[in-house]
Amino acid sequence: MTAELAGLSALAREFFAKEVVPRYEEFAANGEPDRKLYNRAGELGLLCMSIPTEYGGGGGTFAHESVLITEHVKSGDSALQLGVHTGVVPHYLFAYASEENKRKWLPKLASGEYVGAIAMTEPGTGSDLQSIKTKAIREGDEYVITGAKTFISNGAQCDLIIIAAKTNPALGAAGVSLIVAEVSDDTPGFTRGKKLEKIGQKGQDTAELFFDGLRVPAANLLGADEGKGFYQLMEQLPQERLIVGVAGAAVIERALAVTVEYTKNRVMFGKPLFDMQNTRFELAEVATMAQVVRTFVDDALAKHLRGELDVKTAAMIKLFVSEQQTQIVDRCLQLHGGYGYMEEYPIARMFVDGRISRIYGGASEVMKDLIARFL
Repeated sequence: MTAELAGLSALAREFFAKEVVPRYEEFAANGEPDRKLYNRAGELGLLCMSIPTEYGGGGGTFAHESVLITEHVKSGDSALQLGVHTGVVPHYLFAYASEENKRKWLPKLASGEYVGAIAMTEPGTGSDLQSIKTKAIREGDEYVITGAKTFISNGAQCDLIIIAAKTNPALGAAGVSLIVAEVSDDTPGFTRGKKLEKIGQKGQDTAELFFDGLRVPAANLLGADEGKGFYQLMEQLPQERLIVGVAGAAVIERALAVTVEYTKNRVMFGKPLFDMQNTRFELAEVATMAQVVRTFVDDALAKHLRGELDVKTAAMIKLFVSEQQTQIVDRCLQLHGGYGYMEEYPIARMFVDGRISRIYGGASEVMKDLIARFL
């Protein structure tokens, strides 16, 4: 943590504490956060911090993004989907979009004028991206996109979507391309489906998206040629999986902190719950694992900043941290007793909000298979 990163940490913490977290119930009831909070985050310079300044970004590194993600998670908010908006989408555009489109799209994401989404998952395909059915057929200077996507974070509010589609349906991975669409509720050929009701992260909008002859300029293809989408996804997924790891480490540390506080204040059989041997042993193990997770994540983060984070290590981070997160939060909930089952307690929210970590970004089973390929 440099002085600059410490200042960013304080700014982000104040933003979430004052402007986001107090509206938790409102966002959960609406199934989405206040759209204006993306604009506010943009005003504060919290978006696209690792994108160069010539494209409207902050000119920083992924270290800045990791500080934002950590403070976001520790605040207790799960409504804003900043991991996708600022940690994933802009980096596809920066890496593969044309110079003209980078200057067109990135400043809008950095300011919060646009909310970004990436549409990979389909009703019949999850981690098996080679089997997607959505088609993007070239007609003159346009692509005509037809298909359906589901479980799309920011789907109900997004203005810009990176769509994984088959530009050559006869091929497998070699037929997948990534195409960017700028959309609104009035865009012909584009329909937002219902906001999906989830067991956790109820304030974060997750929606179905439908494309029925959606026309986008051929220039919106990411990369110079068709058929590069699968490989672009493979190049970018390590950062996405590191984001899951950074968030998971923060969840574990928060779970430990709130549980230590609770057990020291909760009196049972005439003494604090913390003074009981089982409680102390449980928390000692949790604290040790929190340190192991933090060390692993920080090492991967350092590798990523040096451009050395490989596919195997990113998959290991995603697998190990998400599995430890769910186990540790469960153990901490148990130490809360009946109160741990009440939604008003942070540990209960962490329990349901965090279950998805073992699924999105590549399920644990997929990560195991991926790791095994390198053995």
